[in-house]
Amino acid sequence: MTIRNPLLPLALGLMAASPLAGAQSGGYALPPAPLQAIVDAPRAPMLSLSPQRNLLMLVSQPELPSIAEVAQPEVKLAGLRINPRTYSASRFTFGTALTLLDIETRKEAKIAGLPRELRVADLAWSPDQRYLAFTRISYGVDDGKGAGKDAGVELWLVDVAARSAKKLLAQPLSAVFSRGFQWQPDGKGLLVQLRPAGLGAPPVPSGVPSGPAAQDSQPGAGTRQLRTYPDLLKNEDDARLFEHYITSQLALVDLGGKLRLIGKPGLYSRASLAPGGKHLLTASIARPYSYVVPVSSFGERIEVRELDGKLQHTVATLPLREGLPPGNDAVRTGPRHIGWRVDAPATLAWAEAQDDGDPAKAAEVRDIVYTQAAPFTAPPAVLARLASRFAGVAWGRGDVALLGERWIKTRAVKQWKIAPDHPDSAPELLYEGSAEDRYSHPGSPVMRADAAGLPRLLIGPDNSILLDGPGASPEGDRPFIDRLNLVTKRKERLFQSSAPYYENVVAVLNEDGTRLLSTRESPTERPNFYVRELALQGDAQLTALTHFPHPLPQLKHVQKEQIRYRRKDGVDLTATLLLPPDYDPKRDGPLPMLMWAYPQDFKSAAAASQTTGSPYKFNAVSYWGPAAFLAMGYAVLDNPSFPIVGSAGQEPNDTYLAQLVADAEAAVDEVVRRGVAERHRIAIGGHSYGAFMTGNLLAHTRLFKAGIARSGAYNRTLTPFGFQSEDRPFWKAQEVYQAMSPFNNADKIKDALLMIHGEQDSNSGTFPIQSERMFQAIKGLGGTARLVMLPNESHAYRARESIMHMLYETNAWLEKYVKAAQP
Repeated sequence: MTIRNPLLPLALGLMAASPLAGAQSGGYALPPAPLQAIVDAPRAPMLSLSPQRNLLMLVSQPELPSIAEVAQPEVKLAGLRINPRTYSASRFTFGTALTLLDIETRKEAKIAGLPRELRVADLAWSPDQRYLAFTRISYGVDDGKGAGKDAGVELWLVDVAARSAKKLLAQPLSAVFSRGFQWQPDGKGLLVQLRPAGLGAPPVPSGVPSGPAAQDSQPGAGTRQLRTYPDLLKNEDDARLFEHYITSQLALVDLGGKLRLIGKPGLYSRASLAPGGKHLLTASIARPYSYVVPVSSFGERIEVRELDGKLQHTVATLPLREGLPPGNDAVRTGPRHIGWRVDAPATLAWAEAQDDGDPAKAAEVRDIVYTQAAPFTAPPAVLARLASRFAGVAWGRGDVALLGERWIKTRAVKQWKIAPDHPDSAPELLYEGSAEDRYSHPGSPVMRADAAGLPRLLIGPDNSILLDGPGASPEGDRPFIDRLNLVTKRKERLFQSSAPYYENVVAVLNEDGTRLLSTRESPTERPNFYVRELALQGDAQLTALTHFPHPLPQLKHVQKEQIRYRRKDGVDLTATLLLPPDYDPKRDGPLPMLMWAYPQDFKSAAAASQTTGSPYKFNAVSYWGPAAFLAMGYAVLDNPSFPIVGSAGQEPNDTYLAQLVADAEAAVDEVVRRGVAERHRIAIGGHSYGAFMTGNLLAHTRLFKAGIARSGAYNRTLTPFGFQSEDRPFWKAQEVYQAMSPFNNADKIKDALLMIHGEQDSNSGTFPIQSERMFQAIKGLGGTARLVMLPNESHAYRARESIMHMLYETNAWLEKYVKAAQP
């Protein structure tokens, strides 16, 4: 177990400090004012659509949390990060206000009765739309020991008609694994997971070891992928503390706050009511635990219970799983993806591997999908036999459901129409293609909430469904809505976004798909919500629901172009070129440039060549991406294609370095050709796998004067059982792992590398030691590098002070090594 120190970092103030003045820790620093303005720009609210699709709840979003909030106590156990004050998963951003918006009248209404410090964590409409439940995070009153009196996850209820809210329960919820509540299908109450009243204080380790922690391998078990995970259990003290924080009491609560307990407290990781409301599916964590895998691989008991807690049926007893067979298509044996069929009162559905979960084993049938109806005494019925892996079901009616399968290794995907009530009927193939072929994406089926509030296929009277797709094309993304007749297979396009706007459908508001809720944006207009009436003509189709202003008027006229260029081997590439307002390359000459990228693996050059993005999207300038540096006079090449293509029987990473360098050369050549950049003033940067890319480009080229690498990994032997889409273990591809590791080539890095990393990075492939060891190597070899470790930050950074300091360091690095660089 790791318990993060509840004391705040010593340096909380924001101050001016030299980012290049040695290795000592200083205070948090502020970047120049134009970058500060980007961090503090107002954020648009989040929206939640009601089941009847006529109301929206707007949830106001706050400014970034302070480091004081992010540095709260945190317990790290079995891959979980838990706030010990609230018995919930650690999180730091919450809704600060609730406003109800009537779609028809466009009138807004405030909600009365809300607490002064709201902190909305999660919310959900009742199936009948009369109520909206939400959880509020209360930190209570600080007792001076890092704990808070009366802290916890509170359950609140909004009466929609009365426009008022009340606290529904005095007893706090447990929200370690989930939001802690679910509406009953009849809308008369909620299923909740409570923090048990008699739980007591967390167990305190004695501090005296009871003995060594020992682990055993399993000889003869075959090769198992064991990824590197953070925050694991380390001993029995950890195990007891883990059980304390995940223990919850299931209960039903009515709309008046009256509780009805369901059985006794248990180690519940999941609980869900059957659509008929009379059965409860639960998953409970079971010993033995593991010191090498997180809770997601622990053993579980999957059971069906009656509403008094009485055990009705044991679905599965799943053992601890320490690793899987090699390959991204490997799965656990036994039932998986266990859940309710939403269009039946009480029918379970799940998948089971027929190849022992091992993709290397030959098998005509890889997965079988089963169903079993209450009272669960008859044998399970076979719903489908699949040649690849089960990828989910969109339920509709007894005669219509859509079932997906996929094979990650080849990117192959299929979608079938099945009849769940008639398992003997032959499935119909609706779509077969490649997951990486964006141009051919048929769209995802449109779902709607049924009377129980559960998602079902929206099926027309002529047995048609609606498909919502991204509309990728050589001209860019153009989202669409299609109507597909499941009998005739005829498709009709009802809507498609068109220039000069990018319009994305958020929801279908009526049965026939002619009334849409969408977001609409252009390069100078931020996304706003609209109702589109397809039955009307021209401008009369659109009615604006929101009028969010431009968050950064000073950057409204940023210039954007979606550019296409070609790699030397003929692969077509795409990038978004961003230039400062009023800049003219012929008049002003080339600018210093920041490129920001993230490599992606492909199985075909044709898929890698497809256009990505849209020229008509809003020119959003965020503190997280590279566009912020437009405010400092830089040109930006955002998201240039960096495909790594496997071909002729080779895996993509077999030629990773050669292709990575070719991608970079093509991007540099194009911006220089356009006159917006010059070769001696270009920086490259990226986050996570993009940071890994950055390290490699500085090690194997002199194309860039500086690199910005955030939360990266640099030594692939520290992730020996695979990374990204690489599924070969180190011992099967040693040359690939060694060649791809920039740490092995740290002596070749001649340009300046800035590395930023969160001290508490939770990502399995980017432990902080990756950046620490890379920095030590470059420093020891006499190279130019700087390492900035952000206290209390994870893989992505959250605190306002951390974000400000990240921009400060990045700006100072670019100013010193790029802006004034000489040929």
